[in-house]
Amino acid sequence: MTQTVQPSNAPSLEVPAKVPTAVGRPAALKRRVPKYSDLAPLMKFKKPEFSNAAKLRRASTIWELRDMAKRRTPQAPFDYTDGAAEAEITLRRARQAFQDIEFRPGILRDVSSIDLRTGILGKESRLPFGIAPTGFTRMMQSEGEYAGSQAAEAAGIPYTLSTMGTASIEDVAAAAPNGRNWFQLYLWTDRDRSLELIERAAKAGNDTLMVTVDTAVAGARLRDVRNGMTIPPALTVRTVLDASYRPAWWFNFLTHEPLTFASLSRYTGTVADLINSMFDPTLTFDDLDWLRETWKGKLVVKGIQTVEDARKVVDHGADGVVISNHGGRQLDRAPIPLHLVPEVAAALKADNSDAAIILDTGIMSGADIVAALALGADFTLIGRAYLYGLMAGGRAGVDRTIQILEKDMARTMALLGVTKISELNPDHVRLLQH
Repeated sequence: MTQTVQPSNAPSLEVPAKVPTAVGRPAALKRRVPKYSDLAPLMKFKKPEFSNAAKLRRASTIWELRDMAKRRTPQAPFDYTDGAAEAEITLRRARQAFQDIEFRPGILRDVSSIDLRTGILGKESRLPFGIAPTGFTRMMQSEGEYAGSQAAEAAGIPYTLSTMGTASIEDVAAAAPNGRNWFQLYLWTDRDRSLELIERAAKAGNDTLMVTVDTAVAGARLRDVRNGMTIPPALTVRTVLDASYRPAWWFNFLTHEPLTFASLSRYTGTVADLINSMFDPTLTFDDLDWLRETWKGKLVVKGIQTVEDARKVVDHGADGVVISNHGGRQLDRAPIPLHLVPEVAAALKADNSDAAIILDTGIMSGADIVAALALGADFTLIGRAYLYGLMAGGRAGVDRTIQILEKDMARTMALLGVTKISELNPDHVRLLQH
């Protein structure tokens, strides 16, 4: 028998130990039959809540309120609120601009207390936004301007009543006597009518007049054309069928006071005649000079879409500008308000102007508001966001809109590492480029 001799320098071969066929399990991972005493603390079933109030409480974004609003409101009024001019490019771009913001947070800051108060036009607002002027508001939901003004009063923010509102200047003042009420004006070709509204606004305690200047003619709002929109809504076969899915809206609409242009006490013409007489294509800066001499309170010009016009209106006596393209409801492909903010802020600063810079159009979250403020806006206005809440649940829906935006802002600021509105600056944001 031949024996193989292993060289002395060859590596030794060790036989591995036998691998166990089963790995031991920790006691906590061993299977067992659960006991009722273990399950009981986990079985906390809540009673289902189907009320609209419960649905409002569960809504955590403005988009969710919009979904509720669409279910509860007939198509024509909903589309009047939701839609914009022509192909609605302007509105989409305005909202996309906010989505294209990149925040730049600071860390290791004490953000245990967030203060959202800010000054606007000589007074303090508890939050850095107010309610924008909206026309025909009681058509969206029967509480209309009363819900908006009272919710604003409770929140400590300004409320702006539109010339095309469906509650009078005096009634809104009475409904929210401790609120900060502003009045939005369309300058009429008939200056006596404008003067009457100005005097009524002053007498009712409005401290700010907001003149809208981007409506030389009405925009082409094609959803309204397709829906056969009338003011008030007409009871056609289509609207009756639509009403069968929204009985609460129609019940409220038919059992409350009929819609009227409550700020226009002497008007008796048709809606078309009203708009044609209200949207004056002959307006010039001379008319703004007349208005500045007539109105003794704060004067804000709404509809600014270029840096040059911002500087001009301030030169003509405006205390503030609202950078706005009318919610995309006038000129499609109009400038994006958010993109204009830094340029307008730089121009007015170069002029040593302390005019307020206010932004509207496209705001759908508190983070949007924070972004606008960081880029240089002093204040913002919400229009559709407020109306979605109104349509979703009346006054309670408007309250919920404000709560959602406030919570959004506080969380965003804390994550950015700032505790006050005054601490926000352009270093906190960056506009992404496509």
